[in-house]
Order: sequence, then C-alpha cells, then structure tokens
Amino acid sequence: MRLSRRAFLAATTAATPLTTARPASLAARHRQLRTGFENLAATGYAPLKNQSVGIVTNPTGVTRDVRHIVDVMHEDPRVNLTAVFGPEHGFRGTVQAGGSEGRYDDPATGLPVYDTYLKSGGELADIFTASGVDTVVLDIQDVGARFYTYIWTLYDCMEAAQLAGKRVVVLDRPNPVTGRSAQGPVLHKEFATFVGRRPVSQAHGMTVAELARLFNGEFLTTPVPLETVLMTGWKRSEFYDASALPWVPPSPNMPTPDTALVYSGTCMFEGTNLSEGRGTTRPFELLGADGIDGRWATAANELALPGVHFREAYFAPTFSKFQGRTIGGVQIHVHDRAAYDPVRTGVALLVTAKKVWSGFAWRSDTWIDKLTGSTHVRTAIDAGAGTDEVVAGWQDELAAFRRTRSKYLLYT
Repeated sequence: MRLSRRAFLAATTAATPLTTARPASLAARHRQLRTGFENLAATGYAPLKNQSVGIVTNPTGVTRDVRHIVDVMHEDPRVNLTAVFGPEHGFRGTVQAGGSEGRYDDPATGLPVYDTYLKSGGELADIFTASGVDTVVLDIQDVGARFYTYIWTLYDCMEAAQLAGKRVVVLDRPNPVTGRSAQGPVLHKEFATFVGRRPVSQAHGMTVAELARLFNGEFLTTPVPLETVLMTGWKRSEFYDASALPWVPPSPNMPTPDTALVYSGTCMFEGTNLSEGRGTTRPFELLGADGIDGRWATAANELALPGVHFREAYFAPTFSKFQGRTIGGVQIHVHDRAAYDPVRTGVALLVTAKKVWSGFAWRSDTWIDKLTGSTHVRTAIDAGAGTDEVVAGWQDELAAFRRTRSKYLLYT
C-alpha cells in the first residue's frame, strides 16, 4: 500500500519527535533539549485541536533537520493551518531591515501570507479577523535584545488577538545569549517605538514564552487567552551552541550566535554616525568610521573590560554606512562569554569612540534615545561621563525590572 506524503508525515510524526540522528555521544549530551514546537508535535498538536490556525513565523521556525514548521504542519492532517503572518524581513526572510514581503500566497504551500510589519491594534486585529483563524501561533527565534523587533511583533499580535477575540499559542525557543540576568537601561514610556513598546531592559535575559507571560501579566490592558508550549531540557546558563539546534539567521544581519552575543550592546552604534558593521560578514562585531585608527582599540583595551579584547580593524561595507569605502575601527573578540557584559561593553565603546575620534556624532533624529529607552546614555556621554557613571545611572530602574521579571521566569 502506498501512503501519500501527507499521511506518511502524520504517521511518522506521531511515532517520534521531530529530530534527526546524530553521533551517540552528541545525542546523549543533548538528549533532553526539545523546543516548544517539538513538544507541541509530540502531543499530536493537541493545543490546536479543532482550531483554524494561523502562525507568525519566519525562516527560524524550523525543525532540527531544518524543515520549516509551516511546511510540516501544512502536510499534517492533525493541524488545520490556514494562514501565515510575516514579521519584519518577511515570512521567508527575503527583505532587508525596515521592510517586509507584503501580502501574497506562499508558493510552497498555497497558504495566504499576511504582513504584520508595523501593524498593531485595530489594523492588525482586522487582519486576524479577515484571515478567519481561531488561534494565532508564534514561533520565531529571538536574540535577547529589547530593540530586536520580533518580541514587539509578539506584543502587537497578543494585543490584536485580544481585540479580535482570538487565542495565542507561543512556541518557545532558547535565548541564544542565556537567560541568566537582565542588563542595561529600561525603556521609558515616552520613548516607546517598534524597537521598544514597554519598559523592558535592553538585554532582557528571557525566552519568548516568558516575555509573552510578562506582556500578558503586566502590559496588556486586557489579557489575551494565552498558552505557552515550553522547551524541555533548557537551562538559563546555556548559550545557543549547547542546544545542538541549527542556527538560522533570524534577520539578514544576524548571521551567527556570535552576532547575537554582542548585539544588545553594539546595536547602539545604529544611533551614531559610525558603521555598526552592516554590509560586512561580521555585523555588530565590526565598528568603525572614516578617519578612525588604532587609537580606538588601544583605548578600549586599556579599560580591561571582562571577557573581551578589541582588535584594530579596517573594512569596506558593501552597503549601509560608508558603502564601498575602507574605514577604520575595531573588531570585538569575546574570549569569555560568561564574564562578558554586552551592554556595558557597548557603552564603553561609545565613550572611547567619542574621546579618540573628533568626528563622532549622534544621528540627528536622536535614534540612540529610542534604542536605549531614554536620554540618559546620550546626555551622560555628551557631559563627559565615563562608563561606570553611565551604567550607574540605570541601576535603580534595572533592579525594579528584575523584580518584575522574576515573576515570569519558567526555567532554572
């Protein structure tokens, strides 16, 4: 008897978790970790039974053997998947920063793909209503920084789902830079944008499911019906490589977990006239500008920041700031991930860049204030504050956020 591909996938998925074979020693090392999607599939998709389902995802929504979960669910008769919702960069990830794919039908599945980017409130609620879904599922790999927009896509979708009378199911994945602690300044409400809707610290140290519970418990006026499908086997102290999961770039300028490690600090350079490394093979690890030389690396190394060294570097971005021009700066080399503090390091690099390069300037739209969540970092550095003084300025608000955060942590 011949089985259809759809029937075959249903039978095999029901029998075993979505995983691929690996050498016995490696399999034993990682035998406990399963993502939210893997745990959902292991239940036969029980939380989605008798529901018309739409999923918010992007290229990171994959199984261990890098099949996209939309393709897997579409072919499984136990799931009534009827719509896909694409965030910034798009569902299939074809667009650079600040763009989306728009509305189209996915060629691989025929499913309608709706654009959520920069849509919120009633506008997004109307999209959910028009799609006809009962449940909105979200599965996207985050990178642990407040200004990475996917967590605010989650927030906007939760708010819109509540308005539209839908339920939300969040499938959890690891925080690639660990969930040990929250670091950095906390957003002030008057600086709320799509790179920060609510008062969360710059490096939040949470998983997406934990953030969903935080949003529901602290920030939504009326909570949405929410279910979180957790990972099993993940520890807060683990970096991404401990997971044995494949890394799919969550966005075009997040090529590796090393990028995520530095991002919550060096993304602040988007708010300056220096290159943050876009257009290179090491975005957010390479920083520089026309006229900078080795004095910056020397000044940064003299601070003896924990876990990191700085190398004098020269590079020519292929797009973005200084496109096609050879510029000077630094490359960040993290040698002790456990000791490294990305936000403090980012501040130190801002402070030293301003000291050694007379051309240093903030973007005219004060984007740095949107990224850091207040005027504090910019005005303190302009006033001549050192790294310790800048960091001291947010400790009280950070301590308050940590207390709130602790109520929603789901892993040890």
